[in-house]
Parts: sequence; C-alpha cells; structure tokens
Amino acid sequence: MTATTAPARPPRPLAGRLIRELWFQVVLAAVLGIVVGLLFPGVGKQLKPLNDWFVGLVEMIVVPVVFCVVTTGIAAMDNLRKAGRIGVKAIGYFVVLSLVSMLIGLVVANVFQPGSGLHVDPSTLHAGDVPAEAKEHATFTGFVSSLIPGSLFGAVTGDNILAALVVSIVFGVALNLTGEQAAPLTRGVRALSEVVFRIVGWVMRLAPYGTFGALATVVATYGAESLRQLGYLIALFTGTCVVYIVVVLGAVMRACGLGLFALMRFLKAELLVALSTCSSEAVLPQLVRRLETMGVGRPVVGIVVPSGFSFNLDGSAIYLTMASLFLAQAVGVDLSWQQQLAMVGIMMLTSKGTAGIAGGAFIVLASTITAVGHVPLAALSLIVGIDRILNEGRVFINVLGNAVATIVIGKWEDDFDPARARAALYPQRHEPAEKATA
Repeated sequence: MTATTAPARPPRPLAGRLIRELWFQVVLAAVLGIVVGLLFPGVGKQLKPLNDWFVGLVEMIVVPVVFCVVTTGIAAMDNLRKAGRIGVKAIGYFVVLSLVSMLIGLVVANVFQPGSGLHVDPSTLHAGDVPAEAKEHATFTGFVSSLIPGSLFGAVTGDNILAALVVSIVFGVALNLTGEQAAPLTRGVRALSEVVFRIVGWVMRLAPYGTFGALATVVATYGAESLRQLGYLIALFTGTCVVYIVVVLGAVMRACGLGLFALMRFLKAELLVALSTCSSEAVLPQLVRRLETMGVGRPVVGIVVPSGFSFNLDGSAIYLTMASLFLAQAVGVDLSWQQQLAMVGIMMLTSKGTAGIAGGAFIVLASTITAVGHVPLAALSLIVGIDRILNEGRVFINVLGNAVATIVIGKWEDDFDPARARAALYPQRHEPAEKATA
C-alpha cells in the first residue's frame, strides 16, 4: 500500500496575500484618505467620526488589557522583588532617554533656528486662539492625585491607565501572596485575558477605517495652508525624529543584538495605525501581544509597556524643546543656556502630569512657557494649526521607543528569549530550517 500525498495547494497571488495583511490595508486606507482630503475637502471633514469611533473602541479595551497582563504577570512571579526591580529599571531608562531626547531637540533648535525668521510682534497674538485645555496647566500634585482611583474596581472600568496600572500591581501582588487560595481567581483573570485579546483582534481589523477617516480629515482641514506657513518647523522636526530613530534607538537595539529596522517591520501594522490615527493608546493592546510573541516575558511587558506610555514619551520630549525654542525665536526672545536647561528640568517634571490626556504635550508646553515666563502664552497660537501634524512624529517615536524599552528591560531581567525574537524578526532565516524538519 503506497501512501498518497495531497496535491500541493497553489500559492495565492501576491495581491491576494497583501490585501489580507492589516498593514497593507492601513496603507491603502491612508492613501485613499489623503486623496479624499485633497480632492473632496468637504467630504474629508465629515469623516472625522470614523477615527473617533475606532480610537474610542480601542480605549474601551486598553484598561482591561493592562489589568489582565499586569495582574497575571505579577501573580505568576516566584519572587515579588522582580516586580520592584523591573519598575526601578524602567523608570531609570525612561528618565535617561527622555533627557537625551530633550537635549537633542534643544541642540537642533539652537543650531537651525526655525523661528528666527518670523519676527512676530507679541502684541498681535491672540490668546483666544489657544485651545482651552492648553491653559489647564499640569501640576505634580494633580499627577499624584490621578494615580488614586475613586474605588478599587473603578480604575478597571475607567479610562485612566496609570490608576489602572496601580490597581493591577496591587491586585497582582495580593494574588501572589495569597497563594493556592487565590489560584481559581488567578486562572479566571488569565482566561479573561484570552477573551480580551480576542476582542482586541476584532477591533484592530477596523484600523483601516479609522486611518481613512483620520487622514481625510487632517488633509482636508490642515494640509496645504499649514505646510506653507510653518513647513520649515515641520521638516526640521521630522528630520530630527528620523535621526533620533536611526541613531539613538538603532544604537540601543544593536546593543541588544537585534536590528531596529527588523523590529519596525515586525511592528509595521501597529506603527502605521499609530501614525495615521495619532494615538499611542490605539496600539497599546496589540503591542503588548506582539512583544510577548517575540519572547519578552509577561511580567516585563505588563509593567514596562503601560508605564512607558505615560513616562517614556521620547517623541514628545523632542517636540517640547524644539517647540519652546521655536516660539521664543519667533517672538524675538533670546533664552540663555541657563534658562534653556531650567526649561528642560521643568519639562521633565510637568510631562509626567499629563499621562493619558489628549494633547498632553501641548499642555506641557503651555505649563513650561508659563513657568519660564519669558514667552507669552498667546505664542502657542502660532503652532496650533500644525500641532496635529507634529503629533505624527511624536506618536511614532513614542510607540517604537516603548517597544525598544521593553526589549531592553527584558534583557536586563533575563526575561527575554533571543531565539524567539530572532525567529519573529527574521522569519526568512528560519523558514528553510523549519521546512527541513517538517
């Protein structure tokens, strides 16, 4: 009796394979959104709800993801000291990278002087053009207050990531210390995690619709006029972001023995969604799952990713120093190096008070300008029109930087599988070996 083999299934055409990929759907939606925004601006402005609905759906699931991942990660730890070590190392890494980002923005703005040619008369500026939320300055006490939820489970049903992170850590530690008696509850949270990530998968399939609506609206509302007026600042900021990604994040990834561009390919769908929707939170749930897939331990992912989206905002850090000096140069204010370094110190504190707030970087910018006192608050009206465009670079670096930070902390904690990471980042190198053993 001879064994019969089923005929090999013919490979799908390239176009058929591409159209099933989420990242390609997002790119296609982005192109269509730009076309609609340029050719039919009236229609483009009406498509804003598509992005709002998508981001709203993701925000609906972000806090449950944080709760499940952090709680199960800590509950499964053999040694609770590890959670403390992870937190301390993560905060240390975040502070160093944020400081490096701000100093890079400071140097670039001093060298290229993006606002020096505007010669704006401060008396002609109107404070009424500044959004109301930017005038609600961030405070450290307000930040600490935001960490404390109204009730234990209120944090899990709310939308404050930091409060949810605090409750999740406390709950996970309690489950860990309770031991066998809490085992059924731990299994229940783990099962809930699987359900939540199934919902995340469904929601992410809607990303192309959110991308289409977001870019159609942005191009229809801001596009040409904003680019003509402040194109130099946009180009300079974009170039600085590219250099930061290649030089700083590239060096960190090389130190980890991995390639940055391979990581970007692996996370291409998440990065494209973040770039098009201008929302870091829009990809937080999926980023958690992807980093676990490439071999980073759940305890590390659960603590570093949610805290990173609040504390490790490298793109926002570059924006803050560049935008501050741009406004000072535009109104003819010459800030000394001492004043600039004092400004950086203020930003390092106030930027931690806007976690989870829409337009948080703009609020920090307003707080810093008020604290330094040398630039009128009304000067913010100069960049209101392009802030949404500048936010593209901020969000992209924030997401990519947090992925890199998680890998770094995972290696430091020896909770990282390099073999799984290389298989995920370089699948073409592992396919022949897998086929040979099949």
